[in-house]
Amino acid sequence: MRQPQYPPPAFIPQKPDVSYVVDCLYQNTYVWLLNGDNFWFYPTRVEYGEVSGYRWNGAFWMFYGIDPRFIDSVACPPIPTLY
Repeated sequence: MRQPQYPPPAFIPQKPDVSYVVDCLYQNTYVWLLNGDNFWFYPTRVEYGEVSGYRWNGAFWMFYGIDPRFIDSVACPPIPTLY
């Protein structure tokens, strides 16, 4: 799977109480880490001990992998439309 062709949404979604990164595969996903860091992520693979995909750095998507034990919460809300 290639990296996304468009930047992530301009808003930050509300942090859910319960979430699973596997439910957000191939979707723009907002990630909150246990260390307080947060960012837009586009997960393309979830395996035991690793979640990988593309992280938005503010200008472009870059490949990124992380141990899922460091993830506090994720949100992959639907993108609002004009309809």
